[in-house]
This record gives sequence, structure tokens and C-alpha cells, in this order.
Amino acid sequence: MHFPQRLIDGYDAFAEGRLLNEQSRYRELAEAGQSPEIIVIGCCDSRVSPEVIFDARPGELFVVRNVANIIPPYSPDGQAHGVSAALEFGVAALKVKHIVVLGHAQCGGVKAFAEDAEPLSPGDFIGKWMQLMAPAAEKVGPRGNLSPVEFLTKLEQANIANSLANLMTFPRLAKLIERGAIQTHGAYFGVASGALYVMDPGTGSFSRVASKTPPDTTPRF
Repeated sequence: MHFPQRLIDGYDAFAEGRLLNEQSRYRELAEAGQSPEIIVIGCCDSRVSPEVIFDARPGELFVVRNVANIIPPYSPDGQAHGVSAALEFGVAALKVKHIVVLGHAQCGGVKAFAEDAEPLSPGDFIGKWMQLMAPAAEKVGPRGNLSPVEFLTKLEQANIANSLANLMTFPRLAKLIERGAIQTHGAYFGVASGALYVMDPGTGSFSRVASKTPPDTTPRF
């Protein structure tokens, strides 16, 4: 078995470029430890890397990725909870100031939920995981006269809002958010256009961040 050549080539490019330029920062982070101010809960989709989208330097973002950027509700049941563990570490150990839920267009997990897709394996891990967005689907309601693309966009964005709402089920975190020690944010990335949208916490609507990217055709609601 051989290590993927693509990764070796990529590392060589990194070592000869970015590593050389930021070697001092890597040494500083190694000695002093990390102290990012922002957690990003993103999707594990290969097209939506938070470090790439936000052009982050080493040590700037504490990133957690899973299928469909879901934050499950607080469940102190003695079982293993990866997202909750990451939130606990980010909040209690790293003292982050911002939590960002980053969703995106053409999300395969959301599409699988919307289409009630057949299980990919006997365990149906994706299907069980995606049931966590059922409250978001209930708020979106039936498809009605929406096109498939419009409906999925609405569901993708409702899923972001649902994850943000689930943050408030964590008692300690809810207190920090309520007193302004931690701010929460929703964001949505258009894969094809590269457009970034942020959620208005009052209305739940998404507005495009001003940028130099071309006009976007992502459906808005």
C-alpha cells in the first residue's frame, strides 16, 4: 500500500511555499499553543474548506467538520459526542469568542434527507445523523411551488439556523451567549459562485457579503 502521491506532491508544494513563509508562526504555535478566537462548524464536503474560504493562517480557526454542518442538541447521556466535545474544548479551554456555522449549496447530506434516500450501508449512519435536521425541515414545511433547487437552498439555510438554536441547549454555553461573551453566526457558501452569505440573527434571512466575486444566482428567500 502506498501513501497517495497527490498528498506527497501537495506536501512538497506546501513545504516549499507556505511553510517557508510561515515557519516562524508554526514555531510560535508549537511553543505557545493555539489560541483561535473562532470556531467554525462546517460540512465535511471537500469543496467547502473553511480555511480556504476564509484564507486563514495557521492557528486562526478551530474547525469542526461533519456531514451537513450539524450541531446536535445537548445530550449528556454518557455516550461519545464528537461535536459536543469540540465545542466543550473550544469554549472551556480555548475561550473562543465566536462560533460560526458554515453551510453551503449542493449539500449532499441535506439532499439525502430531502429525498429520503436509500441507506448507503446497513448501518445507515448518514440517515440517522441527518434526522437531527428534522426540526429544520418542519419549519421549512412542504415543497409547495418551489423548484427542487429552491427547496434545497431553503432547507440548507434552515439547517444552519437549527444548528445555531441547538447551541442554546448547552447550559454553560447558553449563559456565555446570553451575556455576550460568545457571539454566534450563520454563514452560507455558494459553491459554484464562491458567494458568501451571512444570517441576520433577527430575521433569519441571509445577505451576501460584499466582495469582488461575480454576481450570484443562488435562490434567495
